[in-house]
Amino acid sequence: MLARLPAVLLRVEGLVLFGAALALYVREDYSILLLVVLFLAPDLSFVGLAGGQRLGAVAYDAAHTYVGPILLASAALIIEWTPGVELGLIWLAHIGIDRALGYGLRYPDAFNETHLQRV
Repeated sequence: MLARLPAVLLRVEGLVLFGAALALYVREDYSILLLVVLFLAPDLSFVGLAGGQRLGAVAYDAAHTYVGPILLASAALIIEWTPGVELGLIWLAHIGIDRALGYGLRYPDAFNETHLQRV
């Protein structure tokens, strides 16, 4: 059981991120239609696979790391640009549910293997 603890904690973190991002989104009364339309948008990064496994992994990972949405939402808060906060929260919710379901960052040499599987 203890050997699986890191993997379980990473999934729980994802679930908490998903819930927190959605709670903030709903609390601010942002557009539910926008949430529904854009929730799966980060998965468009799978198009990178058309350029090969390595490019696919880079594109997928760029769209599924916390860096982009946190920078976007933080900058949007600073400059008071509400749409940026909305987009950042949607993006974070997507990444959170992916992590909770066990979808992690991809390796260029083994696209079907994720960082969650190696933990």
